[in-house]
Amino acid sequence: MKICTFEEIIAWQKAKQLTIEIYRVFRLNKDYGFRDQVQRASVSIMNNIAEGFERQSNKEFRQFLFIAKGSSGEVRSMLLLALELSYISKKEHDQLSALATDISRLTSGLIKTL
Repeated sequence: MKICTFEEIIAWQKAKQLTIEIYRVFRLNKDYGFRDQVQRASVSIMNNIAEGFERQSNKEFRQFLFIAKGSSGEVRSMLLLALELSYISKKEHDQLSALATDISRLTSGLIKTL
């Protein structure tokens, strides 16, 4: 099956879901620097997948996917910190971290197919 738009990419769909959840979970957090950074990192995942796809070059798409994968790691790192700082519950951490890990796995799969 040929993917025609970035919105069809499962990794992008899950990254959008992760971003919405990150915004929801941290919306009332008063640590503005932390909140902004974790939000930017999650947005970076979905935007790099979209931008890379739109470049219409496998080489450039791969490069943007590596950046998205890096941002997935950043989100997971920040979620661990959020847990340690009691910004989120263990359940929230586990759910969000699992989603970020899934996105990273899917992104790796895309990289390998290009």
